[in-house]
Amino acid sequence: MGHRLSGAPPGGAVSRVWDVPVPETTRVRDVRVAAESACGAAGLDARSTAAAALVATELATNLVKHASGGRIVINLTGPAATLADPAYRVQITSLDHGPGIADVQAALRDGYTTVTSSLGAGLGTCRRLADDFDLHSRPGQGTVAVARMGPAAARLPSRRRPAATGTGTRAGGINASLAHDEYSGDAFAWVRSGPRITLMLADGLGHGAKAAEASTAAVTELHRRADLPPADILRHLHTALRPTRGAAVGIAQLDEDTQRLSFAGVGNIGARLRADGEWRPLVSHPGIVGAHFPATVPRHASAWRPDSLLILHSDGLPSRWIPPHDARLLGHDPAVTAAVVLRDGSSAARPLRDDTTVAVLAPDLDGRP
Repeated sequence: MGHRLSGAPPGGAVSRVWDVPVPETTRVRDVRVAAESACGAAGLDARSTAAAALVATELATNLVKHASGGRIVINLTGPAATLADPAYRVQITSLDHGPGIADVQAALRDGYTTVTSSLGAGLGTCRRLADDFDLHSRPGQGTVAVARMGPAAARLPSRRRPAATGTGTRAGGINASLAHDEYSGDAFAWVRSGPRITLMLADGLGHGAKAAEASTAAVTELHRRADLPPADILRHLHTALRPTRGAAVGIAQLDEDTQRLSFAGVGNIGARLRADGEWRPLVSHPGIVGAHFPATVPRHASAWRPDSLLILHSDGLPSRWIPPHDARLLGHDPAVTAAVVLRDGSSAARPLRDDTTVAVLAPDLDGRP
C-alpha cells in the first residue's frame, strides 16, 4: 500500500501518558522519573534517556522558578524528522499560565538564565539536547515548550524541525489523561500514503485502560488502511473496533497534489479548520465506531491554503473553547499549537473533565518566528 506510519509507538504505548502537575520544587524529581520511565517504554538508549531527564528537569524547574507552577505532559510520538527514520520519540511538553518570556531569542541562548540557582543552562540546553525543540510564549499569557528525544543513533542533521509528514505538511499533538491517569482513552496518529497525509484522532468510550484498548486498535487499523479515503477508513475501523468498547473517531486527509482536505468523523470528535484567517467547524456524524455506525458518513471537502490550520480534539476540551488567533502559531511545531489549545481551554477553575487530546495539521513553513 506504500504508506509508512508515524505518531504511534508499537505495543499499545500510544495511549501511555505521564502527566505531572508541578506546583512546587518537590515535584521536579517526579518529572525526571516520569521522563526516564517514558524513555524506557520507548526503548531509548542510556545517553538519550539521560538527556531527556535533564531536559525534563530543566523545564520543570523553570515552571516553579519563573511561572509559579504548571504541568509537564509526556507522550510517546512517532518520528519527528523524517518518515524514513523508524525510531520513536519521547515528547516532553511544558505548559504554564505564567508571565511569559519577553525576549524568547535571548532565553534560548545556551547558558542564559535569570536565576543564579537554576541548573545553569536553561532553555538553551533543552534546545541543544533535544532532537526537536520549539517554544511559544506571550507576555502575560504563559509559555508552552515542546522537546522530543529519540535514540542517539537516529538523530539526523535536520533535528529541531517540526514533525514533518512530508515536504509540505506537518502534524503533531498532545494527549492528556483524566486525573493524571497512566493511560488515556484517546490516541492520535498521522500516516503518509503517497501524496496523502492522514491525521486521525480516536476517543475510546469512557477513559482508562479499556478505553485505551479501543483507541489503540484504531491506530493499528489506520496504519493498514491509510491508502483509503476517510469514510472508507472509518468503515474498516468499525469492524476492527467491534471487540472493544468502541470509539469516536475523526479522520482528516490532505492530498498534497491537489491541495484538497477531506474530513469524516463518527462521534463527538471536534474539528476546526482555519483558512483565509477565519475558523469554521467540520461536523462529525453521531455514532460510535465499533458499536453504532451510521448508514452514511458525510465527507467535508475544503481547499488547503498556505495559511490553513486544522485542529482536531476530543470532547475533554470544553465545548466553547476559543481557537487561537495568534498568527505566529502557524510557524510553530504543530505540537506547540496543540498544547496552546489544551492549555488555554482549561484552568484551575475549569479543569479538564475527561481524557483530552488535541491534534494539529499545518503547512510546513521555512523558518519560525
